[in-house]
Parts: sequence; structure tokens; C-alpha cells
Amino acid sequence: MGETENHQHHHPPPPQVVAPPAAPPPNFALSRGPTWTPAEQLHQLQYCIHSNPSWPQALLLAFQHFIVNLGTTVLIASTMVPRMGGNHGDKARVIQVLLFMSGINTLLQTLIGSRLPTVMGVSFAYTLPLLSIINDYTDEAFGTEHDRFVRSIRTIQGSLIVASFVNIILGYSRAWGELTRFFTPIVMVPVVCLVGLGLFARGFPLLGNCVEIGLPMLILLIISQQYLKRVHSRAHLILERFALLICIGIVWAFAAILTVSGAYNNVKTATKLSCRTDRSYLMSSAPWIKIPYPFQWGTPIFRASHVFGMIGAALVSSAESTATFFAAARLSGATAPPAHVLSRSIGLQGIGMLLEGLFGSLVGTTASVENVGLLGLTHIGSRRVVQISTGFMIFFSIFGKFGAFFASIPLPIFAAIYCILLGIVAACGITFIQFANSNSMRNIYVLGVSLFLGLSIPQYFVMNTTGDGHGPVRTNAGWFNSILNTFFSSPATVATVVGTVLDNTLEAKQVDDRGIPWWKPFQHSKGDARTEEFYSYPLRINEYIPTRFL
Repeated sequence: MGETENHQHHHPPPPQVVAPPAAPPPNFALSRGPTWTPAEQLHQLQYCIHSNPSWPQALLLAFQHFIVNLGTTVLIASTMVPRMGGNHGDKARVIQVLLFMSGINTLLQTLIGSRLPTVMGVSFAYTLPLLSIINDYTDEAFGTEHDRFVRSIRTIQGSLIVASFVNIILGYSRAWGELTRFFTPIVMVPVVCLVGLGLFARGFPLLGNCVEIGLPMLILLIISQQYLKRVHSRAHLILERFALLICIGIVWAFAAILTVSGAYNNVKTATKLSCRTDRSYLMSSAPWIKIPYPFQWGTPIFRASHVFGMIGAALVSSAESTATFFAAARLSGATAPPAHVLSRSIGLQGIGMLLEGLFGSLVGTTASVENVGLLGLTHIGSRRVVQISTGFMIFFSIFGKFGAFFASIPLPIFAAIYCILLGIVAACGITFIQFANSNSMRNIYVLGVSLFLGLSIPQYFVMNTTGDGHGPVRTNAGWFNSILNTFFSSPATVATVVGTVLDNTLEAKQVDDRGIPWWKPFQHSKGDARTEEFYSYPLRINEYIPTRFL
């Protein structure tokens, strides 16, 4: 018993077993697939901004850009010229001037402006000031309707000339670039999205005017460009790059067959205008050769009440161009354009507007959203392709009969194309969210409010604008009405204002949430090594330009 007690007394206590630390719960999100790192440049482009396809391909791709730009040009001329009192001959001459100025301004922008592959096309921001001018002359007595048209376009000339100096001053004083320093990736998402989505009226609503032509075009383009290209490696190359031209040719021929066979003989006038291939009357009325020249309609007429409306439109087109430049940079493999590049591009847009006023253009130009979408569709962001397209624009503006042949393509065919191209630009805007914190409730709030108001406010203004251009803002000051009605009818402009104000006044928990660390280097000329590569002037022009303009 004692031995047992002694044995128990000397026996050491059993060691305590420490439980191992609990394993962290598995991250199921990571186990389901990879997470994508942000990419400053898109890597699936076949040719980026400074690489070039072969000359035959470049010519075909450039012609494609010309065709896409032609649709918007014909649309605005067909809408406005008859309301101004112009005949088919006047419409043909207006289209020639618009094409000519598009070519000149695109060449200037790609050489000494933004340096991005952006076509400078007609801007619908000028619609309200145009309607205001048309309305003023409706009640006056003229000898003929043609006299009323000439008087209207001379007034437009004067307004464009004066308003152009706003853009020139904003650009070359570098004020516009300083304003863009308030932008962040959070602001760019709604702004670039809405520069595409805001033009939805040019999509299916226009296509619906002739469904039997527009819908086959839309379906054929999607199937041939996205599905049939998988059939053969050779077909992949051809269809990815040139499906647009092939589909236009097929559906245009189909529309011509329907026209000749009498399918539209007993339909409403509006349907005939949309569907028939012979209703534009451009082939019969366009001159064989006509070179646009300054003051071809007569001396400009300057009226203060109309100038302010044009100034509003000039500001709107600048905001829309800025959004389009960011989309173009993304879809051409360039980095985001820095402040000094945006300043000089807007200043040059003002010079282009001055030239449009001198040459008697119907509206000012802006960076064409549709053509930027074409960069994404073809995966070719080459600057040279867009520069070659200016040759087509200038050629077809001088040789009117040839240009009129392509201008007779029914508008629902263009509308089907825009359904895809504008969607690509809108989706491009969404990609900017990768550089900011998409899980931040603050960012979700800014994005949501900017997107919704950017669509909702302009829709209210459009719905409450009368046929003669009177919008919901109706004070005793006509100039004030013109500026505000034009300003708030632009989705991209409203999104720019709302997004910039909210993003710069609401406090972020972390600086990184807004994407500032990524964004900041691209705002300065020396902030990123690639900026010089993409945006420097050609042929060492910068050596002869004062540094304050660089």
C-alpha cells in the first residue's frame, strides 16, 4: 500500500495537449476560378494605335469607317434640311460640306490634336439651336423656300463662328485639362457608358422604321461576325474585320430587290422614306464635282440670341468628345489621355468649328462614338486606318455622285450597325471600374446616381421639348433657355456633372477606393513613360511649339 502511495507520489503529471489552431475557412470564391488583374491596355487587339495592317486591309478598314460615319451625316441632313426649306439639291450639298469638314477635322485631330484614332463626325448636340433658328424664320416672308434655307444656314454659320472661340479659349488656355483633373475611374464609368447608351434613339427605334431591312442586318452582322468566323481560320480573319461591309452589301441588295419588285408601292410615306433605296433623291440631285469653299451660302449672319444656344452645344460636344476620347484610348491600346492632350484636342475642335462656320456646315463636329465602337468590333485600333478614311471623306465630298450612291443606303441598315457599335462603347465604360473598389458602398452610390440621372434627366428634357425646339426651361431670357435645354439634353454631360460633383465631395474611406493611385500618373505629361509614345506630335513638331501648349 505504501509502495503504491510512493509510486503514485513520484509519478509526473500527464502533459497537457494543446489543440492546434483552427484552420481558416476555405475561400470558395478563389476555388471557383481565377480573379482577373486590372489591365491598363486591352491585350486582344490585333493592331494597336501605332501598329498598322497591310495597305489593302487598311484601305478596306478605312472605307468601313467612312461608311459608318456617313450614316449619321445623312441622318442629320435628312432630318434638318427639309425643315429649313431646302430641296434635295440643298441636302446633297449639305452632306458634301459635312463630309468634307469631317475629313479635315479628323485629319487635324489625328495629327496634332488628340492623336487618337477617332473620326470627327457630326454632333446631334446642335439640334436644339438649329430648331430655334428654323423656328425664328418660319413666320417670316421669303420669296421661295430656298431663300429661307439660305437665310437659316447663314445664321447657323454666324453662330458657329462665334461659339467656336469658347472651345478655342477653353482648350488652348488649358482650362479644359484642369477641369478633367477632377475625373477618376469612378466618374469615367457613367460618362463613357452614357456617351454610348445616350444615343439609344439611333438604335432600335430607328431600325423599327423598317424592320424587314433593319432586323436582318442586325442578326446577319452578329451571326457572321461572331459565329461564322469560327468555321475556318481564313474566314475568321475576313469576317472579324470586314463582316460589316459584307453584311451592308447583302442587305442593301435585298432592299433594292424589294424596292424594284414593288413591295413598297402601297405603303405609308414614312415607310417608303425608310425602306426604299431610291427615296433619298441624292443621286439625281448631287453634282458630279463640287468643291466646298468658304462662304458658299453667302456672308454669315450674327444674332446674339442664337449664338448662346450654339455656345451651349459647343460645351456639350466638348464633354461628349472627352468621354469618347477615353473610350478610343481604351479600344486602341493606348493609355488614358492626359490633361494637356485633352486641352489641345478641345482647342483644335474649336478651330474645326470655326472652319465649319466659314465653310457653311450645318452643325459642328464631335468625336464619333460609332467609329470608336468600330475599333472594338474589328479589334483594330490603328491610327493610320482612320487617317486613310479622311481621304474617302474628302474624295466623296468633292465627287458628289459617287458619295450620293453610298448615301442612298437606307437608314435602318445604319441603325442596326449602331445597335452593336454603341453597345461596345457603353461596355467599354464599364471596364473603368476595375481600377477602383467596386465593393465600396460609396462608389456604388456615385455610380448608381450618376448613371440613373444621366439617363433620366435628358429623357425628361427630350419628352418635354416641342417640335420647334422649345425645351422645359422657359424663362424670359431666350439665350439662357437655349444653353440649359441643350446642356441637360445630353446624357454624357449630365453624368459628367453629377459624377464629378458627387465623387469629389463625398469622403472615401481610403484613397485607393476611388482609383486615384492608378489614375494620377496618366494626368501628367511625364507621369507615365508610354504617354510620350502614344500622344507626342509627329515629325518632331513639338520642337517648334511653345512648351505651354504641350
